[in-house]
Amino acid sequence: MIKKCLKAFYVGLILLLLYAPILLLAVYSFNEVDTLGPMGEFSLKHYAKLFGDPAILEMIGNTVVLALVAAALSTVLGTAGAIGMFYSKRRTRTLMNGVNQIPVINAEIVTALALAITFVAIGVGKSYFTLVVGHMVLCTPFVVLSVLPKLKQMDHSLYEAALDLGASPMKALFKVVLPEIVPGIISGFMLAVTLSLDDYIITSYCKPSTFSTISTYVYNATMKGNVHTAETLSSFWALTTVIFVIILIVVLAANLTGRKKQENKGVNA
Repeated sequence: MIKKCLKAFYVGLILLLLYAPILLLAVYSFNEVDTLGPMGEFSLKHYAKLFGDPAILEMIGNTVVLALVAAALSTVLGTAGAIGMFYSKRRTRTLMNGVNQIPVINAEIVTALALAITFVAIGVGKSYFTLVVGHMVLCTPFVVLSVLPKLKQMDHSLYEAALDLGASPMKALFKVVLPEIVPGIISGFMLAVTLSLDDYIITSYCKPSTFSTISTYVYNATMKGNVHTAETLSSFWALTTVIFVIILIVVLAANLTGRKKQENKGVNA
């Protein structure tokens, strides 16, 4: 009994430390005050400011579009890379797996500096293209790591059976292999979107000066010497709440869908 209580207390403490700051901002986002401190009356002015400021809406749109573009390209490249690695010879697969993990374990500032130096060396100026490439370098290895476990779990006799029945390697790939690893591909895509939305370092080193994302906009709004009103900064409380609610809905929907699929499999069995 004591052991169970300690486990529950430990889990509750971890959840409190993780979500208390977000919940605090969510509470203040429905308040009229512009600074963290004494509570005022209920108000939606922060949401009105968030959705009524063209600069903030443009920044949010830039961030979402960039994340979707980079995640889509990274998913295609990462899935192809994972399949290629999996069906390569053992020595080649080990080498490619090690190369893939370098950006994962490497400090992000090192990757950002390497990208910036590379672009300068080949004479490519900062643009939307360099920004997308930078995010792909960040996201693609994680897509590979998401897809590889599904390839290992797949029944490999299905692919060989498709070839024996006359299917071409390309047709067997699209008809047999890809449907088997769809969960890994979706996981990799969602992880890539999250990484791209959250990134600041690579974005700041690769983006053109006229382009802003959520991370760079918030940094520029809070850096010393930059003139921004407390009302403008407090609108990010509302942005934080909106992002948190959207992610929560997506996670709950994914869990409920997965649970229903498991129940249907149990009934059919």
